[in-house]
Amino acid sequence: MEIIPGITINHYLIVSSILFSIGALGVMIRRNAIIMFMCIELMLNAVNLLLVAFSKQWSDTSAQVLVFFIMAVAAAEVAVGLAILMMIYRNARTTDTEVLNKLKW
Repeated sequence: MEIIPGITINHYLIVSSILFSIGALGVMIRRNAIIMFMCIELMLNAVNLLLVAFSKQWSDTSAQVLVFFIMAVAAAEVAVGLAILMMIYRNARTTDTEVLNKLKW
């Protein structure tokens, strides 16, 4: 079943896997906490894209409801995460995770 004429579920799988891979590489390669945070959100949105695509393919709205709740939790996560990053930046004057290892016990 095609969601949009000419676009099959395989296209959504490819786009989602590319987005997830970019996010995973960003988390592994970059050391800036804000960039890492954005890459984690990119991976989360790749999963949301797949959930909506499969939900539409199978004509089941339960996954779309799950995506709505995931986005609501992600918005709260962004608010709390950015507040924590702002406080770390105020104290350490950097968001580089290599420099922030002084926070270890």
